[in-house]
Amino acid sequence: MEGMEKWTNQLQQWLYQVEHWVHQTPASQLYVAIGVLFLTSVILLLFGFFRRTKSNTIVLAGLSGSGKTILFYQLRDGSSHQGTVTSMEPNESSFVLHSESSKKGKINPVHVVDVPGHSRLRPKLDEYLPQTAALIFVVDAVEFLPNCRAAAEYLYDILTKASVVKRKIPVVILCNKTDKVTAHTKEFIRKQLEKEIDKLRTSRNAISDADIANEFTLGVTGEAFTFSHCHNKVTVAEASGLTGDIVQVEQFIREHVKP
Repeated sequence: MEGMEKWTNQLQQWLYQVEHWVHQTPASQLYVAIGVLFLTSVILLLFGFFRRTKSNTIVLAGLSGSGKTILFYQLRDGSSHQGTVTSMEPNESSFVLHSESSKKGKINPVHVVDVPGHSRLRPKLDEYLPQTAALIFVVDAVEFLPNCRAAAEYLYDILTKASVVKRKIPVVILCNKTDKVTAHTKEFIRKQLEKEIDKLRTSRNAISDADIANEFTLGVTGEAFTFSHCHNKVTVAEASGLTGDIVQVEQFIREHVKP
């Protein structure tokens, strides 16, 4: 009771001070203060609204030659865009998925960014992560074994970025070119990547904190690494950019960017 009475007295005192200030303040200054308060409230409301707005950006990442650019054009145009020229600049466009272009009614477009896979150009990925709704990490299922270590290192760096971990950006490991007879299965690719990342986290955790570039660590101490240990959801899917078999890609996109 004493605490409530004390709080009531403080509130009454504050209201008296406000009333006194209103009577003592010239009308022009009072109007300015009210206007500033109103504008501040509107700005805060708008800021909160835009922060709550769901991003529609999907990022394609992966090593050079994994087929990211072909997937980009399949999603946009329904074609392989003839040729596999290595991208030196991000391919970026907002569009309705080609498979949905004939549907009636309003369909939300998707903003897709194909980030170059060359090691010197990968830092461009950081420019898009703050507004990324989901990330597709593309792996060449045919030439997987020779590139397994490099793919695991790139994926490890992505999964330990603060912008990915804090925002819990969902990631799908997309095994591309699965139409080829020599392609490895998605289960094989998943297990091999988990083994390589397990080796990486052991070696990198042994380095002193001053030398660690990664912002977060992966895995559970004393256990072999699996993607289920990640801070964000990581799944595995299959596709073939050349034949246009990208159903699982589109399902993943629409799971995180509603039509």
